[in-house]
Amino acid sequence: MKKIVFLTSTRADFGKIKSLLQVTTNNLGFEVYIFATGMHMNQKYGRTVDEIVKCGFKNIHTYSNHLESERMDTVLSKTIEGFGNYIREIQPDLIIIHGDRVEALAGAIVGALNNIRTAHIEGGEVSGTIDELVRHSVSKLCHVHFVSNITAKKRLIQMGELPNSIFQIGSPDIDIMLSHNLPTLKQVKKYYEIYFKDYAIAIFHSVVTELDQIELQSKIFVDSLIKSSQNYILIYPNNDSGSEYIFKAYHKIIANRNIRYLPSLRFEYFLVLLKNAKFIIGNSSAGVREAPYYRVPSINIGSRQNKRVENSDIINSNFSEDEILSSIKKALRKKIKHVKNHFGKGDSDKKFLKILNGKIIWQISKQKLFQDIL
Repeated sequence: MKKIVFLTSTRADFGKIKSLLQVTTNNLGFEVYIFATGMHMNQKYGRTVDEIVKCGFKNIHTYSNHLESERMDTVLSKTIEGFGNYIREIQPDLIIIHGDRVEALAGAIVGALNNIRTAHIEGGEVSGTIDELVRHSVSKLCHVHFVSNITAKKRLIQMGELPNSIFQIGSPDIDIMLSHNLPTLKQVKKYYEIYFKDYAIAIFHSVVTELDQIELQSKIFVDSLIKSSQNYILIYPNNDSGSEYIFKAYHKIIANRNIRYLPSLRFEYFLVLLKNAKFIIGNSSAGVREAPYYRVPSINIGSRQNKRVENSDIINSNFSEDEILSSIKKALRKKIKHVKNHFGKGDSDKKFLKILNGKIIWQISKQKLFQDIL
């Protein structure tokens, strides 16, 4: 039996890895552990580690790695210390990390320096801003790569990763998106006390390379939502640097009857709300990745998702109130008929398990080699 540790730090990355957690937990060949940290431990963001527990997973280790105002480099160092102590205690055969958060970078560093095979989910993608630097750094530290598509695989090869260490499985969140076991819209609305019939979803995160602009950007975003006269489900931003300016701007709309303001959502519940939304607006990856699968119009504001996905159906806007309001009018008229399959068909968990049950992944050397492109 092989020990596998999944590291998760946000509501978003838990949704990305949930199907992989389920499929390995249900397999007798693996002993699965979860290291939950980051936003999961923060009461302000809904303490989403409780949702991991409610899913029935066991062997959950919790670790608080930040205070409200700590910077990303401090969070990184604290996570390295906490995760390093944890993996030395349980001695896993494989560490699984996802994406481009500083906690993922901490997991990759710990795995590399402790000679533990480490796998990165959704490497080789572009994230925009500081996240992209983190994602590529994680990839260079990891031994194994589970990528969403051929484009991501090519980027990793371009970065000098060995082709036989890269496995194309699609994006695991699509497994849950296409599941037949999602709750009904009525159940979700009742659970979160959402009383309006029609709505859009709004999610806005700070861009840490644009800290000097975030206060103004947040004000423009909020003023645009109010002037649009639409109903919104507004979800808290990530806890990145600059989020305090977003929360400050949100004070203006806390009592607004057209806006339901929520710290966090269960991933399946979020998907149901997204699937039935009139549109999604902001700069979340959900707007450029998940929304097109459900044929939901998406308004992407600013630079955070630059080059993330090439999709002509996404409405791009800058931080101009007039342009944002114009984009909302476009979204209300927009009908998406065809969906390009960028991230798989909802069978990532099956592909993932097949690879783990095979021999190749366990034979990949922990001594990394650079692959020259000739």
